[in-house]
Amino acid sequence: MKLILRKANVIDPKSPYHNQVVDVKIADGIIEEIAKGINATDGYKEVVFDQLHISQGWFDSSVCLGEPGFEDRETISNGLQVAAKSGFTAIALQPNTAPVLDNQSQINFVKYKANASATSLYPIGALTKNSEGTDLAELFDMKNAGAVAFGDYNKNVTNANLLKIALQYVQDFDGLVIAFAQDEKITGAGIANEGEVATRLGLKGIPNLAEELIIARNLSLLEYTGGKMHIPTVSTPQSIQLIKEAKAKGLQVTCSVAVHHLVLTDEMLSGFDTRYKVCPPLRTDSNRQALIAAVIDGTIDCITSDHNPMDIEHKKLEFDLAKNGTIGLESAFGALLTVLPLEIIVQKLTAAKSIFNISSSSINVGNIAEISLFTAEGEWQFTKDNILSKSKNSAFLNAQMKGKALGIYNNGQLVLA
Repeated sequence: MKLILRKANVIDPKSPYHNQVVDVKIADGIIEEIAKGINATDGYKEVVFDQLHISQGWFDSSVCLGEPGFEDRETISNGLQVAAKSGFTAIALQPNTAPVLDNQSQINFVKYKANASATSLYPIGALTKNSEGTDLAELFDMKNAGAVAFGDYNKNVTNANLLKIALQYVQDFDGLVIAFAQDEKITGAGIANEGEVATRLGLKGIPNLAEELIIARNLSLLEYTGGKMHIPTVSTPQSIQLIKEAKAKGLQVTCSVAVHHLVLTDEMLSGFDTRYKVCPPLRTDSNRQALIAAVIDGTIDCITSDHNPMDIEHKKLEFDLAKNGTIGLESAFGALLTVLPLEIIVQKLTAAKSIFNISSSSINVGNIAEISLFTAEGEWQFTKDNILSKSKNSAFLNAQMKGKALGIYNNGQLVLA
């Protein structure tokens, strides 16, 4: 495909064209020319949007797609199309499928299903067999098959020695361990953030301590073993402080935060709407503000949608019976722009590539074209019509958005929303 992006405002600090409005000429996946006022050329499609912005392709470090096993929730094919129209040139696929992605053949399967898609798929292999937390999965084989990290989605490794062994083992091949943090014993039957809202609504609470204790333990293990650890979807100020101190010690630890934890609070639970039931739970506004500050000061390395499609049979139930999870790809950029500056958002949506050892390409002549297209202008309301996923469990339904993802150019393909 050959095309010219017209009057694109480049947001890419690694590009010599950063903060310039230019035309970008692309042929067969390579940037041919960048200049103001490139002449129209036969055979080149022209892409024109008001207030068009472009950046290096966004990467989402935590996406669930269901397939294999839960295709009623989402398929790989449609999920990648949703990601493309939401501005993401790449995603990391969580292993919570049926069967779980815990061996080489399962990694090969999801990579095969993603062949020829505009959005690239990078599988996360389960850390333990069947994500049961008992025995390590086939980590080295999965790494050779293309797994970019190892973790059990939204499951804490309760056996500290098993996590210690994993951190030691993956160093032989520069592997990354994802360590979700939530103490099941302290969480108990909790379903909402412990605090005023849960008390008022009569919902059993999950204290911040459930996350912080496990993060403290996991960081102690990392300090003992060395290696690389990624802590996903942190949600409390003390978690941030623990990670900040670990980084100051020189530990190779990174962390992410989910979009919904930056934008929404537990006040949303007042109507007992299960779309707002997520893991970790939505917390207080003071927590939310602390997370935003940690994004801006760099303690939080990247932002994820933590996209988790859930079928209506498991979501439209009493609050305590419903499954956790919200879809988030379609709403990620528009929601973030209501709470963060544009350049910070772009930086945090691209930063996870280096964490997961995925190559990135700056916007410059001769480079591979791996580009997200978006506008930072305009306000609008996110409605059911904006949901492209098979599942409709969005915590952002009817929320006000700012700016909009317009699509991507990646793998030689243009996909527009």
